[in-house]
Formats: sequence, C-alpha cells, structure tokens
Amino acid sequence: MDDTTCVEFLQWALPKLRMRWEGFRKVRNQVCKRIGRRIRFLQLQDVAAYRAYIQHHSEEWKILDGLCTVSISRFFRDKRVFSSIQLEILPYLVQQAKRRSEDVLHIWSIGCASGEEPYSLKILWELDVKQRLTDAKTGIEITATDSDPQLLTRAATACYPYSSIKNIPEIWRQYAFDISKGEYCLRPLFRAGVNFIRQDVRCENPPGIFDLILCRNLVFTYFGPDLQRQVLKRLENAIRPKGILIIGIHEVLPEDYVGFAAWSHRPGIYQRSA
Repeated sequence: MDDTTCVEFLQWALPKLRMRWEGFRKVRNQVCKRIGRRIRFLQLQDVAAYRAYIQHHSEEWKILDGLCTVSISRFFRDKRVFSSIQLEILPYLVQQAKRRSEDVLHIWSIGCASGEEPYSLKILWELDVKQRLTDAKTGIEITATDSDPQLLTRAATACYPYSSIKNIPEIWRQYAFDISKGEYCLRPLFRAGVNFIRQDVRCENPPGIFDLILCRNLVFTYFGPDLQRQVLKRLENAIRPKGILIIGIHEVLPEDYVGFAAWSHRPGIYQRSA
C-alpha cells in the first residue's frame, strides 16, 4: 500500500472514528503498516476492497479503531515537562494538600502505554521530591489507564530496553532498576502505589478525584474537536479545583473552554478554575 493511498483512506476513515487526520500526519507510517497487514489477513485485494469490506461489516470499525492506536513512550519524555513537575507542580500540590490536612496526592496518567510515564513520576517522587519537600506521611497514588491490554501487560512486568530508560539520570537508573536478561527491570519500591487499569478515556474515567492529571499527546492530538470537548469536560469533573492538568507541549485546549487557565509560562500546563 503506497503512502498516497493510505493517506486518502485515513482521511476518509478517521472522521468516522471521531479522530482527526492532522494528528496522524507524522505517525501515519505506523498505522498504515498495521492496516496493510489487516488487508492481507483478510485476503483482500487492496485498500478499496477494505473500504468496501468495512462498509458491509460494521464490526470491522472496532478493529480499525484499534489499528489507529499510536503509542510512542519512554521514561521522562519531554524533559522540560518533568522539570516543571519536579520543581514547581508537585511542590505546589504538596502545599495544597497540607492545607487540606491530606497526606496523599492522587495522580492520573492517561494513555500510559507500557507504564513509562507513571513510573517516571514515581521515580521522580521517591528520589527527589519526597526527600526535599515532604515529611514521612506524604505519599502519592498513581492511577494509570490505557485501552491496549498488551501494553498494560508490559507495564505490569516493568522491564524495559535501554532505549526506553536512556533519559533517566544514571544515578537514578542505578537506584531504580535491576538488569535482567539485557533489560532494565524496575525495583518494587518504584512500582508500589502505581495501579494500572484497562480503560478508554473516550468513554470512562477511573473513580476518584485527582490533584494532577497527565493527558499528553493523545486526546488533543488524535481526537476530533467534539470528542476533545467531551473528554475535557469529564477531566474537569475528575480534577480537584486548583488541580493541574498537563497536556502535550505541542497541544492546546479549545481556546474558548473556560474550565482551565494556563498555569505557567511552559506550554501544555493548565490549572482548573477554583
């Protein structure tokens, strides 16, 4: 399947899945390869035949939806974001919790893939923030969700190639990981308090109210405008007043949405209105 044919197919199919072609422009090769394999599996002649097949087999839309899932993840992806979390956001949220006489911060990592983002937060907390800013009673609980069961299985195993952990400072790698069969496996301390749930953010939230929600490079990249607003409203309801929402550094919230305001000069960081 050549690139032009795949692009034309995606521009036709993605809006029907409530997604936006613009978000897939740079990552389309990954999706196109999956669609090509699916066409061969079904023993169809070409993309046109697959398009006709979908229109006569409604259950295929769900399979195509899964083929359009994009996962690009590694530990401490976007170092500037984690620097803000380390130096500004978590200290602020700790102070807010203390004023409420609460000793646990609740964090939700959306689209957690193989666990790199929530585990990055846990490493950051244990090896830096906790030691600098809190007393022994303060802790964090991280809920991590993704719709892909295979990725969640890898997250539960918590073993990674070097390419996934190369952004972690070397001294932290030595504290947080054991090397086993050529992979870096996270030690129990840094897995404790990180809970994985198979869930699709398009239609459901985990229970609870959160101090910090990370929704990076997913909703506001790949979802269509109407679906973005629906999800954002549920995120607003799931985050504590004055809590923090982090989206991708190249993403923006709908400009007329009033539930959140920019929190700092760094892009992609918002605070829920009081």
